[in-house]
Amino acid sequence: MRPIHYTIHASDPHAHLFEVRLRIAQPQRDGQRLRLPVWIPGSYMIREFARHVEGVTAAVAGRAVSIGKESKNTWRCGRLPEAAGEPLEVSYRVYAWDLSVRAAHLDARHGFFNGTSVFLAVAGREAETCSVDILPPEGDGYSRWRVATTLPAAKGRGGAQPLGFGRYEARDYDELIDHPVQMGEFELAAFTAGGCRHELAVTGRADVDLERLARDLKPICREQIALFEPKRRRAPVDRYLFTTMAVGDGYGGLEHRASTALLCSRGSLPYPDMKGVPEAYQTFLGLASHEYFHTWNVKRIKPARFDTYDLQQEMYTSLLWIFEGFTSYYDDLMLCRAGTITTEAYLRGLQRTVRSVQAGPGRRLQSVAESSFDAWIKYYRQDENSPNSVVSYYVKGALVALCLDLTIRARTRSRRSLDDVMRLLWQRYGKPPQRTAAVQAVAGSGVRRDGGASGAHGLGEDEFPGLLEEATGVDLSRQIARWAYGTGELPLAECLKPFGVTVGREAGGDAISWLGARTVVQHSEVVIQHAQRDGPAARAGLSAGDRLMAVDGLRCDETALKAVLARRKPGSEIRIHAFRRDELIEATVILAAPPPLITLAADGRNARRSAWLGGRAMA
Repeated sequence: MRPIHYTIHASDPHAHLFEVRLRIAQPQRDGQRLRLPVWIPGSYMIREFARHVEGVTAAVAGRAVSIGKESKNTWRCGRLPEAAGEPLEVSYRVYAWDLSVRAAHLDARHGFFNGTSVFLAVAGREAETCSVDILPPEGDGYSRWRVATTLPAAKGRGGAQPLGFGRYEARDYDELIDHPVQMGEFELAAFTAGGCRHELAVTGRADVDLERLARDLKPICREQIALFEPKRRRAPVDRYLFTTMAVGDGYGGLEHRASTALLCSRGSLPYPDMKGVPEAYQTFLGLASHEYFHTWNVKRIKPARFDTYDLQQEMYTSLLWIFEGFTSYYDDLMLCRAGTITTEAYLRGLQRTVRSVQAGPGRRLQSVAESSFDAWIKYYRQDENSPNSVVSYYVKGALVALCLDLTIRARTRSRRSLDDVMRLLWQRYGKPPQRTAAVQAVAGSGVRRDGGASGAHGLGEDEFPGLLEEATGVDLSRQIARWAYGTGELPLAECLKPFGVTVGREAGGDAISWLGARTVVQHSEVVIQHAQRDGPAARAGLSAGDRLMAVDGLRCDETALKAVLARRKPGSEIRIHAFRRDELIEATVILAAPPPLITLAADGRNARRSAWLGGRAMA
């Protein structure tokens, strides 16, 4: 058994409890420290995983040892008894009821966990190899449960069998926490691309056509492998796993070194005899493509400030617009290049992206570089004012990538592109997955299986403009300063025109007037969810949270409000009565014309567009 060994048991699915035991050989006798991460890489928000840890106890040779908290996520044992050679045993429970891709979930139908939320690190020994026994719930009702993870099975006796419960191992704590585990009853499919076996494990009640899903994902993965490794065409791992939880309503993904955890609505998965690629299915394929692209861009190419992760506190970079925004640009583009969706479908998706950015006043206040830096306190902690003050480094970052790609292609007559920039990033900065600050990597030399240079550091905060010029011969430093570090409008029409795509405008929806507020129905009442700054509602004094009671003296419900906006001309006045908390207020709103919607339309044949969407350089 390893000097550091974990056992995690799905001990009480109905109470949503995992029981974890940690066995530490040769512990610190004067007081061993244990700590849990406060965030998980790829999701830039302090999650406070320790809040779900309960019932922590410690013992040596069956004798209780005192253990208590030093900080919100750190425990320290008292001085250990003199029991020569005896290990320290720590036990605790983890409440697991977060049905997301970030933490842990357990019930009678399904189990899932990320190591960051369940495995206490042994302070000072994070670089040591460790092992873990994964145990199923007890009872006949769980006899068909299996395990889906890319965590390596332990070698020799006791090692887990494929898809089985049992013993797994990791070369250090970083590897232990970077392989999520799914357990339960799930459907499985597989395909091979780039010398790598790709598996899909889908859990949840869903009538899914797994053969279709595997058939559609395979060329997408091949396109991404070919982008980064056009000669070798080898994936950076030998095995990759898409774990997918299908629910009634949900969406999310999180990247890992050899897998991704996906959450989706069951209606977005392909069903038997499904024709074409419906929008919901395209959205799921885009999500899977996005997370797979992170296998390179984030897991192995990353900001220099993420060269070693400190999971005990926030880490700041202004480059998430490159690492998340560029990935968001390539996710649907890879679907198009793989032939999974048509050019028309790709442009419809791009049109939705443009409209999403245009609908947010926050783009005029915050740059994508600022959004990247403030992700911890703004993007991941949104409130009723966020649309007014925050821009998405994912969505606008994707449009910055689009403008850079098309500008490079236009200036080089499609001989160079953003693809060349991504390849140079991979060649220069591609490295094994991250180490935490406590697990310092020892740099070596030579070429690795994943193709990058050993000992490479991440991308510096100011290095990207020079790297782009080195890869393409094009100096876009001024454009990067304006588009990524400024708040001006992106020149979409100018960039798209040489590629036979026209940017137009059309009337914004069915209504002829605009309230300037997003509303929702709560308990049969129309409630303002967000009032756009300087919009008609905000200028009249209405705010988020106001409950609309009457419009022009008549009871207000969703249908009545829509009718008013559909009939009254811009410039008309309407009188609104609303409750703010328990106070009745009155506001006179002067309606405005709805903001126009951006449209994208492709002209006839265009060689540059074909090269762009086909991933080819022109001779």
